[in-house]
Amino acid sequence: MKVGVSWLREFVELPASVTAQEIDKRLTNLGIEVEHVIDQRESVKGELVVGRVLTIEELKEFKKPIRFVTLDIGRSEPQEVICGASNFSEGDLVVVILPGGVLPGGFEVGSRKTYGRMSHGMICSARELGLSDDHAGIIVLPSTVDAKPGEDARPVVGLDDIGLALEITPDRGYQMSVRGLARELAHAYRVPFNDPAFGPRTEATAKPAWPLTIDDTKGCDRFAARLVRGIDPNAPTPDFMKRRLTTAGIRTLGLAIDITNYVMLELGQPMHAFDADRIKGAVVVRRAQEKEKLTTLDGVVRVLSPEDMVICDETGPISLAAVMGGQTSEVVDGTTNVLFEAAHWDPAMVGRTARRHKLFSEAAKRWERGVDRELCLVAVERAVSLLVEYGGGTPGEEVLDLNYPPEPVMISMAGDQPTKLIGVEYSVDRVADLLTEIGCDVAQYEDRVDVIPPSWRPDLREGADLVEEVVRLDGFEAVPSVLPIAPPGNGLTPGQRRRRNIGRTLAEQGYVEVLTYPFVSREAMETLGDTRHAVRLTNPISEEEPFMRTSLLPGLVTALRRNLGRGQRDVALYELGLVFLPGDDMLAPPVMGVDGRPSDAQWRVANEAVPHQPLHVAVILTGEFERSGWWGPGRQASWADAVEAARAVLDKHEIAQTVREPFHPGRCASFTVDGVEVGLAGELHPAVCAALDIPPGTCAMELDLDRVPLPGLTPPPTLSNYPPALIDVALVLDRGIPAQVVQHTLIEGAGQLLESIKLFDVYEGIGGGKRSLAYSLTFRAPDRTLKVEEAIAARDAAVALVSERLGGTLRGA
Repeated sequence: MKVGVSWLREFVELPASVTAQEIDKRLTNLGIEVEHVIDQRESVKGELVVGRVLTIEELKEFKKPIRFVTLDIGRSEPQEVICGASNFSEGDLVVVILPGGVLPGGFEVGSRKTYGRMSHGMICSARELGLSDDHAGIIVLPSTVDAKPGEDARPVVGLDDIGLALEITPDRGYQMSVRGLARELAHAYRVPFNDPAFGPRTEATAKPAWPLTIDDTKGCDRFAARLVRGIDPNAPTPDFMKRRLTTAGIRTLGLAIDITNYVMLELGQPMHAFDADRIKGAVVVRRAQEKEKLTTLDGVVRVLSPEDMVICDETGPISLAAVMGGQTSEVVDGTTNVLFEAAHWDPAMVGRTARRHKLFSEAAKRWERGVDRELCLVAVERAVSLLVEYGGGTPGEEVLDLNYPPEPVMISMAGDQPTKLIGVEYSVDRVADLLTEIGCDVAQYEDRVDVIPPSWRPDLREGADLVEEVVRLDGFEAVPSVLPIAPPGNGLTPGQRRRRNIGRTLAEQGYVEVLTYPFVSREAMETLGDTRHAVRLTNPISEEEPFMRTSLLPGLVTALRRNLGRGQRDVALYELGLVFLPGDDMLAPPVMGVDGRPSDAQWRVANEAVPHQPLHVAVILTGEFERSGWWGPGRQASWADAVEAARAVLDKHEIAQTVREPFHPGRCASFTVDGVEVGLAGELHPAVCAALDIPPGTCAMELDLDRVPLPGLTPPPTLSNYPPALIDVALVLDRGIPAQVVQHTLIEGAGQLLESIKLFDVYEGIGGGKRSLAYSLTFRAPDRTLKVEEAIAARDAAVALVSERLGGTLRGA
């Protein structure tokens, strides 16, 4: 929103000495973002004065009209100037910039010889002064201007103003008008505000200005119109209006159209001007029909949607309501009868229409932010009076006003709610006074206020909105910069601790976390051996991947292929995420409306339709797991690395060799916790690798963490200052007995004196289906130095338990 302070002064009594910096600060304190403030008094530097034309000599020896002009600029000698414009005569008052001055854009003016004469300065046009785009001739001041030659011309042409460029937040549509900004400045300076909405208006008459009906009162709940007959089609737009429209960034297109834009800027009410002679018959406001067409003012043929609102006559649509008019009814050069329209449209409808047709007009921007529905008659009256004043014509006595007012909305707010939310003490009296100041009707009670927001504030919908207004008007600077005291918490939940521990553990092993899309194709699930049925999306992003994942591996395979395609050859990835497992008897979710809260039965059925979503962790790796370099050869990733990743994630578990898709037979392990299988790890089957276009020997692991009990708090380790006793044992057992089972049995048999155990050798060359497993046992007592006899007794107890349960014997015994 761009506007000059001089326009705002018409409605708010600002101090005469107000500065650009002060206005910037005041508006910012009210929560209005000020992009920049332009003091137009500084846009033209040097002497810019009023001059009276004394003589004009036509220099006819040149190809284009050139004039040698003498001017009275209030000095003893006339000023001599060369000028190429011809729209002025002797005796006219013009605007002159003297040598040494600088025009907008950095153009310096001096004395120079041109066309055989000396020119001391320049007579200025509106475009050269940055007032408008008009460059058809120089500025000729009206004879009614009270100015003398030699006086400063800045106040005369409007260069004594302060221009504001503001960024309006989407919920404050009322600020996109002079009326709204003047109201804000009145709050900022605590000065009177003259609301133009209380200006003159003519109420609806029994006979309407034009026969009109509204078929959809939800899309349009008010429509006002009035006719002006017999205007002068050649009447120019007054200079003050041109300047203000140009400052706002709006092109001037003719008096009637400029008036609608001017009223929109002034009041915030978008309007439209129709050529009454081009409207055929009665008018209907309705929704567009499917595939109906309209040629808008920009010359584009629009194919309309049934959600669009249109204004129609007997020929069909003549305007895309609230967005842009149509060519068949637009005001043209010869228009003499103008029908002004001011209506109130549904903001949501306007926003959707503007986006559908990519027509973000100034009117649409205001409508989707909310417009005061009580402005219709005032805006029509203002437009009619301006057109009659500057374009002649006769206003029609008939006024149309179809009004379907909504029920007023009352907000009840506890009197101490602002204090609780902001942390500053606001009395109920203060709250009521501030809300009354912004135009609310307030009923004050001992412990609450009941508020009916004004018609121009559709953004006020609940108590929090009122609290924002209270703190905004009372001053953000009154709110201390004090950090609130964080309430004591219970720390991380067990689930959060597990997720963090797993992520840290895998990252320390060299894996990189990825986040993949949960959408997969049926082919990817079947290739990876997942034959379970999956949830299919009704509106998938891609028809090639319409299913929700039942495993993390398809997404990891996609991420692996992407890394390989970018030149990465050694890749180790992991992901923690949810999978989606539908039940066998899962029902389709019920269709629920948005007009109210679902019933308990609907809510229950909807929850039953939600698939089970367990938390999984998975890894995938290929290439070198230990990098090669100058220090020596590396090591290729193998199924043992995937198994180790699973072992690092799990605490107490059992591991067994298994044959399961999509893994390589003999290179796959299953993991169980408390007798429940929780996942698999190993090398992917060569056929699977080929089908997925990934390197052979790629390994993976996936665990269902919801089947694993949550970990408790890890007790701190007990440290002993006494020396350890180190004893190695080598056990001969059947090859089919897992080493981990042997290790757990040794731990159980050794008792509390055993501090740690480590498998350091496996020997397969014994024969007879046997192998040797060698363990290093560390014994230590927390309160004394162990005797040799105690350590040997603990070792013997551990070996005895292995012999009893697993049939193992000491090697060499």
